Amino acid sequence: MSQDLSPAATTKEPPTEIQRLQQQASEYLAGWQRAKADYLNLKKQSEREKDEVIKFAHAALVLELLPIYDNLKRALRHIPPSEQDRDWVKGVRHIRQQFQRFFRDLEIVEIKTLGVPFDPNQHHAVAKEKRLGVAPGTILEEVKTGFMVGDKVIAPAQVRVAE
Repeated sequence: MSQDLSPAATTKEPPTEIQRLQQQASEYLAGWQRAKADYLNLKKQSEREKDEVIKFAHAALVLELLPIYDNLKRALRHIPPSEQDRDWVKGVRHIRQQFQRFFRDLEIVEIKTLGVPFDPNQHHAVAKEKRLGVAPGTILEEVKTGFMVGDKVIAPAQVRVAE
């Protein structure tokens, strides 16, 4: 087998104008595709950040409403049994339900308290009490309601805990 060692066979011919333009078009297309992907990623990130800002703006509003909601819940606990069927009591319960729907619509949830184990990430113990028949570390009473947005605590629940 003999190889052609002529000068034309050993040197590469310069690309034709069409090849050069195809190469340039490929580079422009790849650059455009990268820019488009970067833009879409930025758009998604901006949407996520906007959603987070909105959630925490809602949380700030809830923090302002929290004392009102707590007082309403506390008032409902102290209504005498003889008054439970009165229209004004039903009205106050309805207001509590409106608060609960408002929180649910904003994806804000109350932290569970009564009868659950104490979790320092969600609860703040304001008192410890010895209680017969109750396991240590079990929450006995909710003093103040706590709230979460997603998996973030915006206000820890204040509770009394069994020793």
